[in-house]
Amino acid sequence: MAQRWILLTCCLLYCGVVFCAAKTPNIIFMLMDDMGWGDLGVFGEPAKETPNLDMMAAEGLLLPDFYAANPLCSPSRAAMLTGRLPIRNGFYTTNDHARNAYTPQDIVGGIPDSEILFPELLKQAGYSTKLVGKWHLGQQPQFHPLKHGFDEWFGSPNCHFGPYNDKSTPNIPVYKNLSMAGRYYEEFKIDRSTGESNLTQLYIQEALEFIQEEARKGGSFLLYWAPDATHGPVYASKDFLGKSQRGLYGDAVRELDYGVGVILKQLKSLGVDKDTLVIFSSDNGAATYAKERGGSNGPFLCGKETTFEGGMREPTIAWWPGTITAGQVSHQLGSLMDWFSTALDVAGVSKPSDRIIDGISLLPLFINDTLTDRAIFYYRGNEMMAVRYGLYKAHYWTWTNSQEEFDKGTDFCPGESIPNVTTHAQVNDSAQPILIHLGRDPGEKYPIHHTSSEYKSAMATISPLVEEHRQTMKKGEPQLNYCDPAVMNWAPPGCEALKKCLPVPKSDKTLCVWPH
Repeated sequence: MAQRWILLTCCLLYCGVVFCAAKTPNIIFMLMDDMGWGDLGVFGEPAKETPNLDMMAAEGLLLPDFYAANPLCSPSRAAMLTGRLPIRNGFYTTNDHARNAYTPQDIVGGIPDSEILFPELLKQAGYSTKLVGKWHLGQQPQFHPLKHGFDEWFGSPNCHFGPYNDKSTPNIPVYKNLSMAGRYYEEFKIDRSTGESNLTQLYIQEALEFIQEEARKGGSFLLYWAPDATHGPVYASKDFLGKSQRGLYGDAVRELDYGVGVILKQLKSLGVDKDTLVIFSSDNGAATYAKERGGSNGPFLCGKETTFEGGMREPTIAWWPGTITAGQVSHQLGSLMDWFSTALDVAGVSKPSDRIIDGISLLPLFINDTLTDRAIFYYRGNEMMAVRYGLYKAHYWTWTNSQEEFDKGTDFCPGESIPNVTTHAQVNDSAQPILIHLGRDPGEKYPIHHTSSEYKSAMATISPLVEEHRQTMKKGEPQLNYCDPAVMNWAPPGCEALKKCLPVPKSDKTLCVWPH
């Protein structure tokens, strides 16, 4: 009865469009790690080394105006899964103003139980759910993905930093569902000298096996595919090493592109491609501070960690044969938070009514090219730094990183220095925001003069949007304030069976230090 109601609702909402099916559609979300807007051939990367993603765009919908909710991994992923800005779901810090915080393995906090993740709601609606790859919403067991809506998981709670000595710092575990299957640099090798690792191939195989089994069972499934090869230290498998013009980073991109290709090919071969929505994107901009071992943000200013376009605009493609018309480009302003509302809409599940959901459903766009009017708010830690509406972007605060960190060699905007924009001090421009027209000036180099009629007209529209946003803001309890070596991955669930448990040190809970 519930399924019939979902199908009837689909027919009523999208009358005249062939959308109804024998079951609710499958959903695959592919989220890359630190991959830049300019890393794909379809977005202009000159080496043209992403043929499968370029074909995905040719067969689907290109979304060049798509954003992360934060310029750093953990808050961005928490926002995507909850449909809510990090300032609302607690993935921020109040230890210092406008500081990026994330979930290293000594973080005490994680995704709160009070937050509702879309996998939870899809699971309740009968979907089989699996995460392959990086979680990054807390490494303690109570924060793990199987406690928050996923039936299966193969991957890690943290970044693949290391190797560590398992004495002062433990190596990060890789999990198979509820139990660890080994640790990075031990059972799961990453050669720091060559960049060789087979992890992406493992992540591809896990995805293919899940899709195969779910297609056999005939039910609806959600696959969240989150490989992390393009996050430093960058890695690729042996067959892809040395193949790219772009060095090791390009090798990693080529392998991920291959993975996308084989997944889409399998959907077609199993005959479920027309029943499956696939969206590809990245969690934040490319890490330009990594220089040649980082990605490209195309024409956009700066990169990861900043709220300039290079830090938050993401390479995004939607693919759904038979539903999304092939070869389209849409300038709909989009956000990773939209995955929440879109997934629920596709599954015929109502959104929670007891909280503000920042994401919008993109289903009307996919079905009949209906655009939704909305603003994009750029947050860094506990501060709203900028807002975009239409083609105008207003910077209320500017900051790259501190002069001290810059002098140490950390440069978030290499080769780019825009007076009064790429500042090394936190500058409050709220009284007279810096206004950019992103159509004429995607690199944010030429602010519109505040005395011009264009400035006054644009700000007359933007200012009320910001005021309304601030008045309705209910901040979540910050989860990223405290660190403690005792909560690190010393003795993860399942370590006993592998004889991989390590001694847990005494608790020493302190305020985390976030330099950026």
